[in-house]
Amino acid sequence: MSSVLDSIIEGVLEDLDKRRISDSQLQSQLADAKPLRGALDALTGVGTKVIAEVKRSSPSKGELSAIADPARLAAKYEEGGASIVSVLTEERRFKGSIKDFLAVRAEIKIPMLRKDFIVTEYQVKESRVLGADLLLLIVAGLTQSQFIDFHQMANELGMDVLVEVHNESELERAMDAAPKIIGVNSRNLKTLDVDPVAFRELLPLIPAGIIRVAESGISERSEVALVEEFGAHAILVGETLVKAGDPGEAISRLLGR
Repeated sequence: MSSVLDSIIEGVLEDLDKRRISDSQLQSQLADAKPLRGALDALTGVGTKVIAEVKRSSPSKGELSAIADPARLAAKYEEGGASIVSVLTEERRFKGSIKDFLAVRAEIKIPMLRKDFIVTEYQVKESRVLGADLLLLIVAGLTQSQFIDFHQMANELGMDVLVEVHNESELERAMDAAPKIIGVNSRNLKTLDVDPVAFRELLPLIPAGIIRVAESGISERSEVALVEEFGAHAILVGETLVKAGDPGEAISRLLGR
């Protein structure tokens, strides 16, 4: 039976076919790509960092927030102390768009994560054209050769990479790329269930010198404190922030300020 992840990737590929431009056009756009903002540097230093997400919907929860003005929301994240803003560009299940990404990038000064299901070389290059400072690569959605190739390509294009894992075998695969940032997602992308045990089991296994990010299921200060105890340097938060009346206050609360 097809998993949720398989279904999402199938839709991503169909939508990609609709917007794809020629290789020569893409290379021309790459040559004119804007300077990047240094995502790795933004996640380095004292204190837990926040990757704040512009997220309208999810397969597990449905609609989270209409977000009429994603750029304004992102500006509130930046003002509230977020280190990076993540923007969903997957259209079908998350109701995101490249338009949202570009609007946010024009508004804020901090680095941006393109949050999507990257399964082709084209998308890696497209992400650089869009101005993504940080690219998500989900180990579960890629063959090992794809993962290694895309990680190397992203680095060669100047982007940092957030490598997402869900279990120990994926973490072992991730290490083959000599990653600098690894995210542990507590949500199983095949079933959509959240199990915070993943944080306890996987975060301490990530070698020193690699930025550790805790993803999914974080809504309370106590949960942030727990992943900090397990070695997380950063948290990625979407639902809690898009539903908050005051995103800046929500960020402060999560960080215990």
